[in-house]
Amino acid sequence: MSKPSINFSPARRSGHRIFQRPSPEKQFPSSPPHLNRRSSLDMSVRRLRKFHMKTTLQACFLTALLAVVLPTHAAEPAQGLADYRAELNTCRQEHGGSSEIPDVKFFLFGMGARTKLLYRDGILLDAKTGRELYRWKVRSEVIVPSDYLVSIETEEGAAVALREDSEAVWLEQGGQRAALEGTKSLVKLPDFGGRKFPRVLRVLHQEMLVNIVEAGPVPNYFVYEKPWYRDGAMVALALKETGNLDLLKPWILGLREPFDRNNKGETEADNLGQALLLISLVSDKNHPLVAKVLAEVPRFEKTDATGKYILGRSDFSDHPVYQTKWLKYGLRALDLPDVYVIPKVADSYSALFWMDYRDQHVAGQDSDDRGAYPYLGWACDHFHETKKCPLSNRDYPLTWEERASEARYDGLQIISPAFVKMRLSPPHTWHAAEAFLLLLAERAPVPQ
Repeated sequence: MSKPSINFSPARRSGHRIFQRPSPEKQFPSSPPHLNRRSSLDMSVRRLRKFHMKTTLQACFLTALLAVVLPTHAAEPAQGLADYRAELNTCRQEHGGSSEIPDVKFFLFGMGARTKLLYRDGILLDAKTGRELYRWKVRSEVIVPSDYLVSIETEEGAAVALREDSEAVWLEQGGQRAALEGTKSLVKLPDFGGRKFPRVLRVLHQEMLVNIVEAGPVPNYFVYEKPWYRDGAMVALALKETGNLDLLKPWILGLREPFDRNNKGETEADNLGQALLLISLVSDKNHPLVAKVLAEVPRFEKTDATGKYILGRSDFSDHPVYQTKWLKYGLRALDLPDVYVIPKVADSYSALFWMDYRDQHVAGQDSDDRGAYPYLGWACDHFHETKKCPLSNRDYPLTWEERASEARYDGLQIISPAFVKMRLSPPHTWHAAEAFLLLLAERAPVPQ
């Protein structure tokens, strides 16, 4: 399977000469012969004048350069937000537009193994416990999702910034900068230079990383306590591209069950291949779960004129094509024997598996929901190479899930009752992963 590569090198400004100082010969012509003999005092005066001129020119140049490349504190976040919005709107226009979610301004901090933090309405909270950490009287605020930044001007005129980077979550105020407790751990945060929508990719990447908790990668940590193999496998494929699989390694190495049993306890057949794929990303066929998975496969086996495949339930329905594709993908990832064939039947989940076997698909009615379960639509877009799927109509979050049977929406009360009422959980990692992996393949046009 061919995967796009990412340039992790930070963007470099192109070099160009701004100021060229004339050579000494051109700046100071030779003295006439009758002035060549002068006293040491004359020489000292002239050297002082030359030094004064040189330092004055350097000071003027430095002042002008700083004025060009260092925008004011107020202008920098505003411009960053404007640039992000412009790119986001272009992305929406080229793909499936936008879908309305409640107008609730908030931002989540705490990517990877860091403490989970929630900012809203001038308050920074521990997102898991609800404990208030900081409170400001806000005159104005600018949230720049693509820069992982909340910039605040208080009623007293003080500047405050909450900013997350590859090292930690930082609080900048009163001329000081400090890492917030529990947030100092490394995360790789590419800028996605060379991609068509780098700022949007940074936000989608964040919406996955922020939902990695101690239990593993959950769809949304406010409404789900446990990882799902299906969602987790797609997140893992995305984080493999950004060099962040180490963040999932403890969870994957600790897996011991062939099924996550998250859908009302059902043993969903697609979990078998997903478990194998996950193990292949950080371990090998000697992982203790591999033998358990292989022992479960026979009870799902079916045979027809085309050969042997598996058939079970996923999301409460039979999806033999989808399930067999996942199994074959997982077996191959671990270099295990594969005797299975993809059945030649219509399966509404077939197009959700776009990573391989695209030529083995019987056209039918796709499960391409773009409303409540938009990750289905994004996956189908990736398979069919279409552009019909939306992102949210807000700056942040860009992803969501709605009316899921196993989600506990009361957990969103800490952000807004509006989400609880709508039974809508933004952000959502499967949605983020599908959108991310599709947009990652779109390269920026080469300047002519």
